[in-house]
Amino acid sequence: MHVSVTRYKAYTRDNVHTLPQYQRLSPELQFDIQVVSAVLPFRVNPYVVDELIDWRHVPEDPMYQLTFPQKGMLAARDYAEVAALIKKDAPKDKLQAVVNKIRLRLNPHPAGQIQYNVPVLDDEPVPGVQHKYHETVLFFPSAGQTCHAYCSYCFRWAQFVGLEDLKFAAREAGQLVEYLKRHPEVTDVLFTGGDPGIMKTRVMERYIEPLLTPELSHIHTIRIGTKALAYWPQRFVTDDDADDLLRLLERVIASGRHVAIMAHFSLPRELNTPVAQEAIRRLRDIGCEIRMQAPVVRHVNDDSNRWARLWREGVRLGMVPYYMFVIRDTGAKNYYDMTLHDALHIFQGAYRKLSGLGRTVRGPVMSATPGKVLIHGIANVDGHRAFVLSFIQARHADWVGRPFFAQYDLSATWFYDLKPLPGRTWFFTETSSPAHTAAD
Repeated sequence: MHVSVTRYKAYTRDNVHTLPQYQRLSPELQFDIQVVSAVLPFRVNPYVVDELIDWRHVPEDPMYQLTFPQKGMLAARDYAEVAALIKKDAPKDKLQAVVNKIRLRLNPHPAGQIQYNVPVLDDEPVPGVQHKYHETVLFFPSAGQTCHAYCSYCFRWAQFVGLEDLKFAAREAGQLVEYLKRHPEVTDVLFTGGDPGIMKTRVMERYIEPLLTPELSHIHTIRIGTKALAYWPQRFVTDDDADDLLRLLERVIASGRHVAIMAHFSLPRELNTPVAQEAIRRLRDIGCEIRMQAPVVRHVNDDSNRWARLWREGVRLGMVPYYMFVIRDTGAKNYYDMTLHDALHIFQGAYRKLSGLGRTVRGPVMSATPGKVLIHGIANVDGHRAFVLSFIQARHADWVGRPFFAQYDLSATWFYDLKPLPGRTWFFTETSSPAHTAAD
């Protein structure tokens, strides 16, 4: 298979004007990019620009919508305020003060990430770690807190805007290792970000190697959450340390652990390039499992046929369809979200077009404060039309799998818009959380 080598370069708000395709955009679209990217993060690379975006159909092209800032991502009043300051060439500190106020109104840490998910070790919070579910710990290596390109709806946008008190990150793995030693119930460690796939292999080694000791034999699975297979598959094929990365993952597998690549694919075209298919093949050849997940996003993939093609092609390439998410209530949600009714319709329409091997996928799923909520469907319950729901994962294990019902609401776009059926209450509480401490 012929795989072309693309030189890596990141385009951001500061240098996007040097991109030839940007120069061909209308002045209005260029200005929108400058205004919105003053508030929300923007980063893209030549592979996304040259291989994935269809510039003949910009601005409607779904990959362009997915990666370039859109005017509607900001509320009209916020857009107008930032635009006025930029037009007046306002002092940087004045612009920054306004921008930071807007960011704090955008719910930078949804689902109680700071309040309820940060574990404690010897009475101190463990930096760069979240422990929401019994078996799984999330780890945010500081070197992985950026991405090859940013999805414009991203629920972790607060990691990338330079506000340190909004950021999860750990420079070393030492406290993670100590925490895991005291928590033998943990079987899975998920490296997340940002994108761990952006780290050089020598850096990734510093985080992963300490987890392979006999003292941590209860860690069965190392998961790596990454968009690199879609946005920079060269990471696994032609980067100067691509082979070293594969050898590192082979060592993890040789230690008796399972490696799961939690791959973020939003559109079928992300699977179509020779380099993406070669990256998938190389990872599978060494024994990695690749699972596909992404949210359903208005303007991007709000079409059941696109999802069906994505999952069918993923199965053909040897991957496992895993989740269709609902985008979280943060950042540019008002531009990209859709009703739960529509998300369910899209999921069910795609699901019906799959063979059994593709029906491993679950959705629509909402990662809310109490847990991962699956929308099964719509039914009549006690004379009321209702969403049928359950937890795939939850803060308390005995919540998992128990069905519950919410009043059918055609306008609801998120879990917090839903209410129990009349005369009923839900069995769970919104913020109740087990105490993940060293004393457990």
